Amino acid sequence: MKIYTRAGDKGKTQIIGHQVVQKDDARVEAYGTTDELNSWVGYIVSTLTPQTSSLANELEEIQQLLFDVGNDVANPASESHREYKFDPETAAEATKWLEEKIDAYTNTVPKVKKFILPGGSKVAAALQVARTVTRRSERRIVTLKNQTTINNEVMGFINRLSDYFFAVARYANYLEKQDEVTYRNSKEIFR
Repeated sequence: MKIYTRAGDKGKTQIIGHQVVQKDDARVEAYGTTDELNSWVGYIVSTLTPQTSSLANELEEIQQLLFDVGNDVANPASESHREYKFDPETAAEATKWLEEKIDAYTNTVPKVKKFILPGGSKVAAALQVARTVTRRSERRIVTLKNQTTINNEVMGFINRLSDYFFAVARYANYLEKQDEVTYRNSKEIFR
């Protein structure tokens, strides 16, 4: 199998179902941003320290789930191509798993009342970047959803994933004994 097709030389690509679309098509933007996020998570795994190495397995699980999300976003919603990976049961289990992780990390780290600046340790800073890429992925998926039918099961998971990255970034700072810096102009917003 050749890795290049030359179709991209004309600004086009082929999606699931052999449909040819422009490379800036909303579907390509949505699954491309999800792929970018997946690559970023792979990078984060490579930066884990001895203090944060316990996060490796769950980050690799997130990569597996992101491949499923990317598959479903890349998949046009025609009857002949409805082989979604994120069925309602899978989506519910994955979202519940994220919520359990969020709750566990939030209950472990010091309470925060003000906005914090993204950063801290290298791992935590990378996790904060993952949070913002997740938000962009979510925006791209919403744009696609506004144009065509998509597998709506991915929406809850991708929304919760950005919350997970916020919570796990704070947890990484906690594990590495790194202080967080609050935004100096923030009022108390978390109670």
